[in-house]
Amino acid sequence: MKFALIAAVLALSACDVQDALVAGSAAPTSTLAPYNLPAFFDCLRENSRTIDAAHRGGPAPGFAENSVETFANTVARTPAILEIDIARTRDNELVLMHDDELDRTTTGAGLVREHTLAEIQALRLRDNDGRVLDAHPPTLREALDWALGKAILEVDVKRGVSYEDVIAEVRAADAMGRVVFITYSDDAAVRVHGLAPEMMLSISVDEASDIDALERRGIDLSRMLAWTGTEEPNAALNVTLDQRGVETIFGTLGNPERSWDGRFAREGREQYAAFADTGLEIIATDRPVEASRELDANDGADGLASLRCAAAR
Repeated sequence: MKFALIAAVLALSACDVQDALVAGSAAPTSTLAPYNLPAFFDCLRENSRTIDAAHRGGPAPGFAENSVETFANTVARTPAILEIDIARTRDNELVLMHDDELDRTTTGAGLVREHTLAEIQALRLRDNDGRVLDAHPPTLREALDWALGKAILEVDVKRGVSYEDVIAEVRAADAMGRVVFITYSDDAAVRVHGLAPEMMLSISVDEASDIDALERRGIDLSRMLAWTGTEEPNAALNVTLDQRGVETIFGTLGNPERSWDGRFAREGREQYAAFADTGLEIIATDRPVEASRELDANDGADGLASLRCAAAR
């Protein structure tokens, strides 16, 4: 995908996309803002295209996880989905934070839930090397507002945060059509789907029969992405999911000593395209730029195809 073209392409209607590609329109960032989220994922599946999801927003040297500055840096380099983590403050505000404690990622200490929003937003963020940055923890609403017209957000709700409160905040930001809600059990998926049937859900799937069980419990498969773990891509399962109209996510992320991302980096041999070819629509990664580069190369001359899907209705 030629990133200089991407933002201009995505700003156009579906009938204008080809004209923009031919004309060579340019723009400075690689925004990913689909007109219709289910149609976007369907288009990826139907055209055998794969995009990446930047774990914790795509932190890098000088850019902290779960920060707006990091989101901007990521989408300037690759049109990735941005995965973010939601925590609750002592005064019941929703902020972006992965850990229960503040120590690793900020200049503060102690539990997030024992501090007020004002106290947390007065802190400065650290990057993964521990460097203190000129950046502060954002609220969920700030992230949602920033992402308008720029990115899809995938929200991971941490312990002690109610699904209802997150959904209410997403609705208040008029962002239901540009957010994916991560769930970790069938019960959670059914509950969230009941609360917000219009929202896209990421739901864990281990085998094909899981799809039947979810459908029996009322899950609309057109609003579902199947999380298939981090161990090995399962081509047979991916094909079955494809046949049922369900898009598939696989994670190369995690502890670099054990993750596929870590292995690829150590060996200097990327295999994101080979994984994509097992039938994946999304690869969740700690290396979004490297993953995107490999996926783009695999696309060849038609590397903008997945971005055309953003215009799908």
